[in-house]
Amino acid sequence: MTDNTIQAPHERSFADVIRGTLRGAGQVMFQDNAWTGLLIMIGIFWGSYFADGKPAPLVAWGALVGLIVSTAAGYLFESRNDGDQGLWGFNGILVGCAVFTFLGNTVWAWTAMILGSAMTVIARRAFNNVFAPFNTTSYTFPFIAVSWAILLSARLMGELPPVGEATAIFPTEITSPELSFTFPELIKYWLRGISQVFLVDSWVTGIIFIVALAVCSRWAAAWAMIASALALLVAILFNADHVDIVNGLFGYSPVLTGIALGCTFYKPGVKVFLYALAGVIFTVFVQAAMYVFLFPVGIATLTAPFCVATWIFMLPMYKLDNK
Repeated sequence: MTDNTIQAPHERSFADVIRGTLRGAGQVMFQDNAWTGLLIMIGIFWGSYFADGKPAPLVAWGALVGLIVSTAAGYLFESRNDGDQGLWGFNGILVGCAVFTFLGNTVWAWTAMILGSAMTVIARRAFNNVFAPFNTTSYTFPFIAVSWAILLSARLMGELPPVGEATAIFPTEITSPELSFTFPELIKYWLRGISQVFLVDSWVTGIIFIVALAVCSRWAAAWAMIASALALLVAILFNADHVDIVNGLFGYSPVLTGIALGCTFYKPGVKVFLYALAGVIFTVFVQAAMYVFLFPVGIATLTAPFCVATWIFMLPMYKLDNK
């Protein structure tokens, strides 16, 4: 986090607002850095236009608009210092990614996305107040709650059509190549596990995200790589759904768990390393369980497995001595 000095509105330049907005993209992965946020946006646009599967340019534009709207709403209604650190933007950008991953390009889908992105500001404050007594935060749960509300309401609202039947009912049924154990293909699965944090199916985007993390924190970049690799290994060893493995869908929540536990809320050390590894492995099983749990409802898990696993590992409030 940055210092707690709050600038008065007249002291904030346009460049400050841009930096605060870009930091919102970086804060999805706990990075308070505008350059990291810029590289993440570049990765999202690259992966949305040149995805390994079907290109989805609307995901990139939804991400950009969601980031801007939620950040603006935060500056308007909430702590300006949080806005400077990007803390009002990270849920909004994910709402923008999610809505246009699962819903079609209509005026009403855009309206729902914009309202939802702004709503994450209120939801974040509300959920943070709930978790404050437990010395933890809501993480990306505001994004999850708002996105689930939009996606579920689409079932009864004809102006919010799904992108496609398979995507709307069960996201893991997207057509993809069969599982291959060749080294180049395994590398692609590994990198997609990182890119899917923003619902982007692109191994190139995974590389860009690693670079983006390294700009701010080499520990965060390392944990993203470790967590995605470990999640991939666990998914393969337990013979998880091959389509999910190929598309990196077992990697994105463990990546967030690894960064959170490994170097964000605990100082890196031997005990923290082992603790974070346990959290990453547990997240894979939470991911699989939530797939099954939400299958009858027909909505994606989004980053809920990361939230559940990280809450469980943060609530004991261990004082790890890093030795």
